This record gives sequence, structure tokens and C-alpha cells, in this order.
Amino acid sequence: MFSRQALLRSVRTAAPQRALLGQIRTFAAPAPTEKVKPPVALFGLDGTYATALTSSLEPTARGLAALGSLLQKDPKLVTILEAPTLSSADKSAVVAELQKNAGASGETVKNFLATLAENNRLGLLPGVCNKFGELMSAARGEVEMVVTSAQPLDNRTLSRLEAAVQKSSYIGAGKKLKVKNTVNTDIVGGLVVEVGDRTIDLSVSSKLAKMNKLLNETL
Repeated sequence: MFSRQALLRSVRTAAPQRALLGQIRTFAAPAPTEKVKPPVALFGLDGTYATALTSSLEPTARGLAALGSLLQKDPKLVTILEAPTLSSADKSAVVAELQKNAGASGETVKNFLATLAENNRLGLLPGVCNKFGELMSAARGEVEMVVTSAQPLDNRTLSRLEAAVQKSSYIGAGKKLKVKNTVNTDIVGGLVVEVGDRTIDLSVSSKLAKMNKLLNETL
């Protein structure tokens, strides 16, 4: 994570190079490999950019995961990326600083960041990182399981839940779970488990709501 001061210092010390970024139609460097077909269709402008990055999945995934983590740790960074006052040289310095701090040195990620900067769309970076994560999950045969609880769950509990759901009909053959625990105190207690497009609501708040409904219908 880097501070606003460090980023602006990098911008100020950038050489007066004002060479405009060329028209980049593909992010990946030329290679004799066959074009990779995106595993799922994504929509929206950030989805379009994420799909264009599928020419080299694994190396790009590592770079974007690092960038996404960097943005999550430093929310103010997105504000800096959206600043309309940055010149072309400033944006080049920002891109260089992003690559340095995220360790994203691949040619595909480098060209991608340059293209976002050229089109004044660096603010799309968080959304692109998230949607590319969706692409990678589909490519790896992963099914996301979101477990919502009133308090954080320990690894042992999450592992038991994962093992139980993995054996159920909710998961197709050859698929593997990607478990995520979110906290929502509004559910009071219990769990809400979301697997793909299915939801298992075992929360206390849900049971109370059902009880209240039954009482209202009875009285």
C-alpha cells in the first residue's frame, strides 16, 4: 500500500516525457499461442476490459489479484485514480507506481493499465479486478460459497461446512468450492449459506420472521 504523498511524489518526479500512449487493441504481447476463449460472458465496461485480459489467464490473474488487494487496502487510491487533473505523464507515473507496489510486471497487465490510463478509465480498475476474478473462478471450475454469520467463523467451522456442501447435490461433478465468510450482525445468529444461485437460510432472524408471520396469521 502506498500513500497519496508517495504517489504524487512519483508523479512530480516523472520525466517530462509526453509521448502519447499508442492505440492498444490487445493487452497481451504477440504470441504464437491459440486465442483463449473466455469461460463465461461478462457485461458492462469493466466486464469488457476483464474479458480482453483472458489471453494469458494465470499470469494475468496473479497480477490483477495483487492490484485488487492493493486497492482494497488503500480506498483513497481509487479517488486518486479518478482524478481528472492528471496529465498523460502523471498517468504514466501512476501506472508505473501501481505495477511496482502490486508486483504486477507482466506485459499483459502493463498494457492493460496503460490502456486504462490512455482512456481516462483507471477508476474502472477495482471493477475489472473483481470481474476477472469471476472469469478465473469459472476457468478453474470453482463455485463460490458465501457463508454469512453474525460473527466471524473459525477455519475449522468453515472447513466442516465446505466438506458437507461439497458432498451435496449443490455442487456439480468436477467442481470445487471457493469459500467466503461475511459478517452481518442483522441475522442475529445462525447462518445464511449461498452456493451459486441457491440460498440456505438458517439464520435466527429468518426463523423469527417466520414465527412472527405464523403468529400474525393465527391471531
